[in-house]
Amino acid sequence: MKLAVLVSGRGSNLQALIDACAADDFPAEIALVLSNKADAYGLERASNANIPTAVLSHKDFDDRESFDAAMSAKIEDSGAELVCLAGFMRLLSDGFVRQWRDRLINIHPSLLPAFKGLHVHERTIEEGARFSGCTVHYVRPAMDEGPIISQAVVAVHPTDTPDDLAARILEQEHIIYPRAVKYIAEGRVRVSAERVLIEDHIVPEGALNNPAN
Repeated sequence: MKLAVLVSGRGSNLQALIDACAADDFPAEIALVLSNKADAYGLERASNANIPTAVLSHKDFDDRESFDAAMSAKIEDSGAELVCLAGFMRLLSDGFVRQWRDRLINIHPSLLPAFKGLHVHERTIEEGARFSGCTVHYVRPAMDEGPIISQAVVAVHPTDTPDDLAARILEQEHIIYPRAVKYIAEGRVRVSAERVLIEDHIVPEGALNNPAN
C-alpha cells in the first residue's frame, strides 16, 4: 500500500513510519511526504530516505478549500492509497476529509475521546488524570474525532512535567502508528457503524492494566 504522509515539523512519527517501511515484510511504502512548511525537518528525513517530497504553503492560497484541493491533487498524483497525518498543523476542510474518508488517519497524544485539541499534556496533569496515552484514528470533520484504530496507555506520574509525559507518550506513538498502518495495509481493518473492526486482532487480557511507564 502506498502512503502519503503530511507533516509540519520535526516528523518523528514520520521517521517511525520510514523505519517500519524499510523492513522487507512491511506491507506499505511511503510514496510522498508533503508539508505546508518548507523548513519542516520531516522533509529532510524523507530526503535522507529517498522519498519524494512536496511543499505547498497554505499562505499561497486564498482559502482552506483551495489549499486542500491542491494537496489532494499532489496526493493523487503520487498514487497514495492512505494519507497519514504526522504532526500536520492545519485544520482540514470538510471536503478534503470527505474525499479521503476511511483513507485518512491521524495520531493524537491522548486517549481519545479524552483531551481533544491542543495543550494535551498540560491539561492531563492539571486535571489529575492517572493515565494518558495516544490514539490512532480515522479522521472525521470534527477535530480529533473518528473511529479509533489503536491506542496505547501511559501512566501519569505525580512528578511529571508536560515534557516528561509527552516524551513517554511519544515512544508509544512510534509503536502504534506503524502497527495501525500495517493492519490497514494488510486489509484487516474495516469501519462498521463508526467503529473499527480488526480481523484476527485480540487485545491480551489485562493489557490495559499494565500501562507503559
